[in-house]
Formats: sequence, C-alpha cells, structure tokens
Amino acid sequence: MMQYRRFGRTELQMPVFSCGGMRYQYNWQDILYQQIPSDNQLNLENTIRRALDVGINHIETARGYGSSELQLGQILPKFPREKLIIQTKISPKSDVKEFRRQFNQSFQFLNLDYIDLLGIHGINTLELLEETIRPGGCLDEAKKLQKQGKVRFIGFSTHGATETIIKTIETNQFDYVNLHWYYIFQNNWLAIEAAHQYDMGVFIISPSDKGGHLYNPPQKLVNLCSPLSPMVFNDLFCLSHPQVHTLSIGAANPSDFDEHLKTVKLLEKAEQILPPILEKLETEAIKFLGEEWYKTWNLGLPTYQQTPNKINIPIILWLRNLVLAYDMVEFAQARYNLLGNGGHWFPGEQAKNINKFALKNCLANSPYAEIIPDLLADTHRLLQAKSVQRLSSS
Repeated sequence: MMQYRRFGRTELQMPVFSCGGMRYQYNWQDILYQQIPSDNQLNLENTIRRALDVGINHIETARGYGSSELQLGQILPKFPREKLIIQTKISPKSDVKEFRRQFNQSFQFLNLDYIDLLGIHGINTLELLEETIRPGGCLDEAKKLQKQGKVRFIGFSTHGATETIIKTIETNQFDYVNLHWYYIFQNNWLAIEAAHQYDMGVFIISPSDKGGHLYNPPQKLVNLCSPLSPMVFNDLFCLSHPQVHTLSIGAANPSDFDEHLKTVKLLEKAEQILPPILEKLETEAIKFLGEEWYKTWNLGLPTYQQTPNKINIPIILWLRNLVLAYDMVEFAQARYNLLGNGGHWFPGEQAKNINKFALKNCLANSPYAEIIPDLLADTHRLLQAKSVQRLSSS
C-alpha cells in the first residue's frame, strides 16, 4: 500500500514515489498526435493506469520532454481531477512572453483546468537564478498564472551546485524543489536541509538512473546491497530521511514500478535493514580506495570554473571512485562522456590532454595535489568513449 508524505508548505499529500514522464513518450520533439503510434500511446496509458492503481497519483513531466505532455493530455482528463497531482516544468527565459507561450503550450497539451505544480526547469547557475527572480522575470510571470488559477504551486528543478540550490531556496520564493540526491551522490544534503527549514517539498530526480543506472547494476553492487536489490536499497536509503518526500520513477512501461514498490513495506524497518548494507558498501570502498582517500578525497578541490580548460575534477574523481569501489564502469562512462556536451546541466570538461594544463595553482588546497593529475589521466583512459548528448534539449 502506497505511503504519502506532506509535501512541505503545499500541504499536498505526496506519494513517496512519483511517475516521471521522461521515458514513456514517443518523441523528443513536438509532433502531431496523429503521428504517435497507437501501441506507444496504449503503453503510456497503461503505465499511467498502473501508477494510479498502486497509489502513485503524482505525474511529473516537462515542456522539454517532447510529446510527453501531448500524450498525457489524452489520458489524464479521464480521471477525477482532485485525485491527481500534475507537475510540469518550463525552462527560464529572458523573454517572459516566450515563457508564457511555452506554458500555454503545456497547458493546452495537458488538457487540464489547472496545473498543481509548475517548476522553473533548470535553475542550474546563479545567472539563471537572477534571470528568473528579477522583477518582471519568469517567476513574476508564474505568479500571474497562479493568480489566474492556472497554477497552484511554484517550485524549481536544478542540476546546479549545492551553493546555487541553497541560494535559490533562501529566496523563499518557491514551494518545492526537484534535485539530485541519493546514496552515491550525497552532496546536496545541505540543500535538502535548507528546503526543510523553508518548509519546501523535496522531490528527488532520477534516483535509479542518475543514481547509478540501478536498473542494470554491476554484479558487485548487487552482492553488496543484498538482500535488497541496489534499486530498493537506494530507494530505502533516500526515503529513510523524512526530509525527502518523493522519488521519481521514470517508468517506460507498467512493470517498471514493480521493483520500487517493494520498498514501501520496508520503510518502517529501515533502521534495522540499512546499517549492515551501508557498512558493507563503506568497507568495500575503503578496501579499494584506502580509508584516507575515501574520507578526504574531495577536500580543497577546485570547481570547474577555477580549473584550466574547465576540467571538472570533482566529478571525474567521483566517477573514478565508483568504478574502483563498486565496478560501476557503464554508469561512469555514460556520465564522463557527457562532460563537454551537457551544458549547464552537467558542466565542465573531460581530462583530455591533461598534461597540457598546469593544475598546480588550482590544486593548491588539495592534500592530493601531487597525484591528482595522474589520477585524472588514468580516469580519462578508462572512461573515454564516444560523446554522449543529453536526452532532453532543455
């Protein structure tokens, strides 16, 4: 049976899992409904019905998710409106007329009288924050939509640095936040604590994909997470923190909910189930990385903006750690090869031709300044492959 949590100041009763709308749509571009194959639309509708059958009534999509909104608009009006929590997201625009145009397109496609949650999609930099909250900017436009009854609550999504997320939260202008946080990436915990202080809803983006490709985990990770699957372990880890309200399931078909749902009945036992698994994971990481490195590797590292050629040293070393500790090669390769192609969604560059760059100054505060250039070069040799593009263009 699904569990629900109060979604911060919105007072919405949010299911601990949400149905993300990024994987079941037909096309990443806007197309005519007539162009969508009937079997694809049927699969999407069956996925939504399955979500609602198990109590997942939060459906989350975005203007940047191609035909997702259009296809959802064919099924959502068939259900009692008051039982649905619908979220869409629109990227900030310097031209608020374009922001409004995109909202109107979303509104038309979704075929509903109002949107419960409107997210400003991708406040990933301080510049985008300033652009969003300036007088007459996108946030003001969103508040007009709120006054018109077209939007109930306004939040933001982010792939940005923790500092940027916290500054956005501290404006106290948003009701909720969509962010990344899961076992292998806990950097944003301070942002979650800040959101809790401001009584904001907390939605975790993509815990099974960006959280380690847990739908296809390496055998070593499977063994370490036993008796849980890596997916259920990660879900339980996240939801064992009451400050977290819901995790996104990017379902491509109705059966994609099944493994996640095993987590719900374990929530009351999390304090007994998690510690032995956490100990195994930490012990294994220390075994392969060394205790000192494991506990201090990220001290004094420069941001990519402070590094020659914008090499993203923290991300590269993080991926190296995951490969050495948990055999997460496939995940690390996918993320590494997004560097240089991810824009402000996944910023910075690879460690290509690292020997051409003088890193001494930017690494002055790291206790590992002497060895990091060699580690970066080694990681590049290990993970380089053909470049990877973001799925969503926004």
